[in-house]
Amino acid sequence: MTASAIGVSSTLPVHPLVAQLFTRHGCTEVTADNIDTFVAGAGHAMLVFTEDPLRVRETLDIAVIVPQLMQAFPARFRVGVLLPEAARALHTRYGFRRWPAFVVLDDGKHVGAVDGLRSWDEYMKELGELLEKAPTRPPTIGIPVVKTTGGADARGCGS
Repeated sequence: MTASAIGVSSTLPVHPLVAQLFTRHGCTEVTADNIDTFVAGAGHAMLVFTEDPLRVRETLDIAVIVPQLMQAFPARFRVGVLLPEAARALHTRYGFRRWPAFVVLDDGKHVGAVDGLRSWDEYMKELGELLEKAPTRPPTIGIPVVKTTGGADARGCGS
């Protein structure tokens, strides 16, 4: 099944379990073009970052787990799914380190992320806590900024 066959924008084939997030469970496809609009919505949102199941097999697990979380927390959040191309391009905004992952937002602001696979009890506990938590600044990925002194002028050049 190709992405165009189910009405999503990815150029890669979409696994049927991932496709069901759109066709059966009513999730929204989130892309670089619509992410700002999606996250700006009121209330809680869950962004699901998928990867090619041939690269990260756990993607298929998360495609099954997310609908179960939607049932366990009815009407508590809307779900946006980023297919692999969009997920790779946008994941650095949210600072998670392992795939697959989901990020919880409240009124467009970062609350937290659950990355990698967990037990069902851990998902229930962590998602429940995230839905009650106040928004925070997303963690960064990259080079830490360290203040240094001496040996350089105001432009950062050596003397």
